[in-house]
Amino acid sequence: MRLDGEQIRKDLPFFSALSVSSFFSALGPDEIAQIAALCTSRKMHDGETLFLKGDPGDALYGVRRGQITITTTTDAGRQFTLNILGPGDIFGELALLDGHPRSADAVASGSVELFMIRRSDFQDLLKRRPEITTRIIELLCERVRFSSERLEEASLLSLRSRLARRLLKLAEDFGEEIDITQEELSVLVGAGRETVNRQLQKWRKSGAVELGRARVKIIDIRRLQQEAVERDRDSQ
Repeated sequence: MRLDGEQIRKDLPFFSALSVSSFFSALGPDEIAQIAALCTSRKMHDGETLFLKGDPGDALYGVRRGQITITTTTDAGRQFTLNILGPGDIFGELALLDGHPRSADAVASGSVELFMIRRSDFQDLLKRRPEITTRIIELLCERVRFSSERLEEASLLSLRSRLARRLLKLAEDFGEEIDITQEELSVLVGAGRETVNRQLQKWRKSGAVELGRARVKIIDIRRLQQEAVERDRDSQ
C-alpha cells in the first residue's frame, strides 16, 4: 500500500532528513520513503571513531545532529582534516556502490546523531528501482565537479579568496560562528597555518571576523563575499 505524504513523515523518522539532503532531495517522495525505510540511527560521543581508513566500506551515513570530522594521517603520523560535516551532510556515498575500503577516518566532534544505510540493503533497493541509480550517478558527478573546483581554487585564486570561500561554505552548514582550528582551515584551503593566521588577523583588525580559541565568527559576511570572488595569483 502506498502512503500519502503525511503518513510517510509520521511513520518514517528519517524522511525529513533525507528530503532536505542535497544527496537525496531531488528524488520523489516515494523514492525517499523507500530509502528512509532502510535507515537506522546511531548516536556517538565526542571523539568517538565512526570508521578508520582501510575499514570496509559497508554503509552511507548522514548527519542529523552534531559534526563529523573527516581526517587522514600521513605515514609520518601527521593528521590532516579533509572536511567537517554538519546536519544534512551525507558521506560514504562511494561505499554504497563499490564497497571498497574507507579512504579516510571519520570522528565525532561533540555529541552526534547519524542515520545509516547499509550497502547490502541499498543494493537490493537499486535492483528494484533502477531510476534511483541514475540520480546517484548524477550526484557523484557533482562530487567530481566539487573536486575540480577545489583544484581550480588552488591554481587561480589567492589564499584570501580561497579562505573566504571556505569560511562562507562552513557558515552555510554551521552558522556564522564556526568551531574550527586554524590548522584545520589551513588544510582545507591548501596553505600553511601561519599564512592563514596572517589573513585572519587582517580580517579581525578590519572587523570582518572575530577570532577565539578554535573558533572563527563571521561579522561582515558581505566583506567575505567580495573577497571570495576575486581571482588572482597573488599570495596573501
